[in-house]
Amino acid sequence: MPKVIFVAQDGTRHSMEADGESLMQVATGNGIDGIIGECGGNCMCATCHVYVAEADLARLPPQSPEEDALLDGTAAERRPNSRLGCQIRMSASLDGLTVFIPERQI
Repeated sequence: MPKVIFVAQDGTRHSMEADGESLMQVATGNGIDGIIGECGGNCMCATCHVYVAEADLARLPPQSPEEDALLDGTAAERRPNSRLGCQIRMSASLDGLTVFIPERQI
């Protein structure tokens, strides 16, 4: 089963199995601090903002216009590797994906 690695602000790494779930669902379902998912994954709040490891960016689908617009309003700095966890669905092609949790979501 594919795995995603969440890296907390203090450098703690959490490896979780996930297949077909969004990063937001994996994080909130496993109690990962720093991912809120206030809107339940409807691409409406940006409280599942993550920084994707540079080496993994090319494996992701492009951002939708809605995701791009929401990323302009994140609580933490928007960076070139910013994505919304609710918009990234785990699959075998994303096995080993590493994401960093921003210092704040709200």
